Amino acid sequence: MTDLLTAADVQLMQGLAQRITAVRQDLVNSDAAYGELAWNWGRGHAAQGASWVRRLWFDGGGADLVAWGWAQLPRSVRRSDGSVKDVTGAYLAFQVHPDHAELVDEVIDWFDTTADGLERTVLPGAADKFGLERWAAHGYEPDPDGLGDTGSWTQLNERDLADLEKPVLPDGFRFRTATEAGPAAAFQAHLDAWGVTAYSPEGYEGVRATPAYRGDLHVLVEAPDGTMAASTIMWLDEANKTVEFEPVGTHPDYRRRGLGRAMLLHGMDRARAAGATHATVACLGAPGHPSARGLYYSVGFQEICRDVPLLKPA
Repeated sequence: MTDLLTAADVQLMQGLAQRITAVRQDLVNSDAAYGELAWNWGRGHAAQGASWVRRLWFDGGGADLVAWGWAQLPRSVRRSDGSVKDVTGAYLAFQVHPDHAELVDEVIDWFDTTADGLERTVLPGAADKFGLERWAAHGYEPDPDGLGDTGSWTQLNERDLADLEKPVLPDGFRFRTATEAGPAAAFQAHLDAWGVTAYSPEGYEGVRATPAYRGDLHVLVEAPDGTMAASTIMWLDEANKTVEFEPVGTHPDYRRRGLGRAMLLHGMDRARAAGATHATVACLGAPGHPSARGLYYSVGFQEICRDVPLLKPA
């Protein structure tokens, strides 16, 4: 059944992400992870939810979700500087349980019908060989811009939390949580780090309202003058004892001081205290985007999988 995406749908989709993570983490698409779903839904549904349609597939008994498609259709996106960006194509986030891999054809057919006449983009995982064959059979081809040296494809990185280096901040800086700093400061920290963005105070309230959000796992670095110089949200998947960092950002005036590195190490320590034994973080993987990748490698993360941008012309 096709309908607008709801908060209840997102929780079902997170449940599928947890079940796939337990058996084949490399098959969890970059925008279908437990934390990524909460982040994307929370920050965008108030402003963009009217253009988000979905279809859900359940197993024969109807108890467990085994596949889903989330089509993001043309819309106007208002950004933090007051400008408006018109999105004219359609994008699909999706997930199919490996035990029901054949459903990918139904997902593709549904997307092609829903976005008929539009340029269509999708990000299947490189590890999903069967899925990639099916997308190609339906006319989807690698996106040359997305795969270029400054392309938009992402990689997922992981590490265990058994042995953590102690974080070190410059003199006068300190760690805070969003619970301590308050919503206004936590939102401003993200805005300062990311510049012109579609994120809004209403979007942050949506993030805070998701069941997966925890203010004690939303970590910030406060500068001596009170500026929140860096921030990250951690999403704890208790079923798999894994935590996902999304997003991670540092104020431009405070970069290259080791704040991001210290914040990640501190965050992993907090996550371990909350029960996590494993951590993940995604980043742009193309050669022209080395900074975030280098940061994550410096604190022990290693690539586990990556996605493949595909395109089907209108």
